[in-house]
Amino acid sequence: MGVFTDTTHLHIFTWVVAVILFLAAAVMAKGSKGRKIVHMILRLFYILVIISGAFLFFTWSSADAAMYGVKFLLGVLTVGFMEMVLVRQNKDKPTTVFWVLFFISFLATMFIGLSLPIGMDFF
Repeated sequence: MGVFTDTTHLHIFTWVVAVILFLAAAVMAKGSKGRKIVHMILRLFYILVIISGAFLFFTWSSADAAMYGVKFLLGVLTVGFMEMVLVRQNKDKPTTVFWVLFFISFLATMFIGLSLPIGMDFF
């Protein structure tokens, strides 16, 4: 299982693709067939992000269990807010609050993830 736990490359790849697909789906026309396809592919990447993150969590959390737990929780919340934005857009409901929550949770997840021992040494 080294591909999941030796480095963060797979996890970073999956969430970068997920964010790109999310932004693409968010700007596509509501109800279009292309948006539905992108949304379904995005849901597959949600699962891949959570699985790769879970592998990293269970492998590395002994180093700093509390911060890895907070990062895992924020990551799941970020995925949830991404899904809520798209679902509420499809139902023509307001999404401003969920966009703000998405950006806050995304930035907090990024900051914590990069500052953890397995993250990159930017901070």
